Amino acid sequence: MIHLGLIGYPLSHSLSPRIHESALAAVSLQGEYLLYPVAPGDIGGLAVLTMRMRAGELQGLNVTIPHKQAIMSLMDELTACSQAIGAVNTVTVHDGKLIGHNTDAPGFQSDLAKFLRNTAAQKKALVLGAGGAARAVVYALLRDGWKVALAVRRADLSQARALIESFEPQAGAKSMDLLLLESGDLDRLGNGLELIVNATPIGMFPDSEHSPWPQGCPFPKGAAVYDLVYNPRQTRLVRDAQAAGLRAKTGLGMLVEQAALSFACWTGRDVAREILFAAVEA
Repeated sequence: MIHLGLIGYPLSHSLSPRIHESALAAVSLQGEYLLYPVAPGDIGGLAVLTMRMRAGELQGLNVTIPHKQAIMSLMDELTACSQAIGAVNTVTVHDGKLIGHNTDAPGFQSDLAKFLRNTAAQKKALVLGAGGAARAVVYALLRDGWKVALAVRRADLSQARALIESFEPQAGAKSMDLLLLESGDLDRLGNGLELIVNATPIGMFPDSEHSPWPQGCPFPKGAAVYDLVYNPRQTRLVRDAQAAGLRAKTGLGMLVEQAALSFACWTGRDVAREILFAAVEA
């Protein structure tokens, strides 16, 4: 029997058990996926769970906020993706060694490709936020040839500068711009933008009527909007963007994609995405 789990705090990811339990059933594996609340800063709590993996009691772990960076110090190895992003969301064990993966970036990249299908040649994107989710998004976009700009609150400028500095070698000649997340700065974007990605938690339930986009600031014409928030199913940002005539969607597809990739890391089995979406809808 395979034992899997999710580390997080607070545990608001009620969809994860449904997704992974449906994946286990789809490939005829006996198992369970449990939630493990660990308080912020409790490195001891993280260590207990990693020791259970080394002992063979757990075969895999997902890691969510606020532990994606802290758990890195407990890993024996990091994949190139997790090391570049500076965050781990999936842990596997191989020959007694714990390996930290990041499936957020490829999960986002896969779902974004389905959403955009045909992308304009300029490939200019604006990412809102500079936290762990933004790092995964920026990593994926740069690898796919996008020119990326960040927009953040004034309080997050130092964090954004650190993010830009860490990705400078990957960005190369396509240097990253930094803007304040307020209408005066965003007005300078003009209409050459193809994509806006919200990588902040603004708009997440229960604060569903909030949007990270400044009130009164028009959206760039022709841009697509991708909101990583998936609870509620239609965020304020998505509704406002659609009302302005833009294509827009939430991050539910990314949730499914990263979960499927994590499941493949643990079991070596691929699961049809339709099965996982059906579990979410149920």
